[in-house]
Amino acid sequence: MDCSQQNIADSLVKSYHEIGGINRIDSANLPSKRTVTAVCERLMQLLFPGYHDEEPIPAEELEMITGERIATLVESLEVEVAKTLRLRDDETGDTHSGLAKQARDLVCEFIGHLPELRRLLQTDVEAAYEGDPAAKNFDEIILAYPCIEAIAIQRCAHCLYKSDIPLIPRIMTEYAHSLTGIDIHPGATIGEYFFIDHGTGVVIGETCVIGAHVKLYHGVTLGARNFPKDENGRIVKGNKRHPNVEDKVVIYPHATVLGGKTTIGHSTTVGANVFLRESVPPVSFVTTVGEQLNIFNKETGEAVEPIGPEKE
Repeated sequence: MDCSQQNIADSLVKSYHEIGGINRIDSANLPSKRTVTAVCERLMQLLFPGYHDEEPIPAEELEMITGERIATLVESLEVEVAKTLRLRDDETGDTHSGLAKQARDLVCEFIGHLPELRRLLQTDVEAAYEGDPAAKNFDEIILAYPCIEAIAIQRCAHCLYKSDIPLIPRIMTEYAHSLTGIDIHPGATIGEYFFIDHGTGVVIGETCVIGAHVKLYHGVTLGARNFPKDENGRIVKGNKRHPNVEDKVVIYPHATVLGGKTTIGHSTTVGANVFLRESVPPVSFVTTVGEQLNIFNKETGEAVEPIGPEKE
């Protein structure tokens, strides 16, 4: 190492001691992003066998291949979950037997959800096929549509999130975000037959609750209206911040819906570029002309008033 490199190394080491908050030295190991990414890829193979493989899967070998893939997934995921449990329980050092058992139990519980996740994802593929006239077949949707990958990974991450496993669910959905441009927090609850057309720029917040047969277009944001702070001026965590979207709602491109007390009633259509902070009655059509928000009943054509706005 020449003198300039040594000087840089010395300066960096000095900064590690002087600048806190972005170092992790002499601490328990964190989950590996590379391993969690590999977990996502293995999950896609298990959820859509034959679609994420370079070689065809013979039917007579399906049981063996599936068993091997589950064993590999469990082995790698157990290690990463044990690391996060140390963080959750403020423990340090090597994984002890209690955490290892807890991690194994959580991973086994998660693996047990995979058949139900496949059922849900089959409804999402159907929704994409029915919702996009350009879709030729299920093969095209599973292989080429970014929404299927983003939704599949989010549904898996949501299972881990509900088990109070830190970090890993967020790493998973941010990996999907980097691949697809679709940002769905693992905490979001999403019903069956969910379709995101095109998808780029969609943001769905942590406390969103989305019903069945919902369709979103690109650029839609389901976000927070504001961020309440405590007496020390710090943002309050864990409260309901994001909207509810009931069954059979369609939200067109670049619409923004904000607030934990905001509900879009069932069978409503929200037009493109709408900015909405109020709840909307069921069976409505929402548009904007300039800055004017217009809401009509889809069946009668009569103007209706929003519900709210409510203070948050």
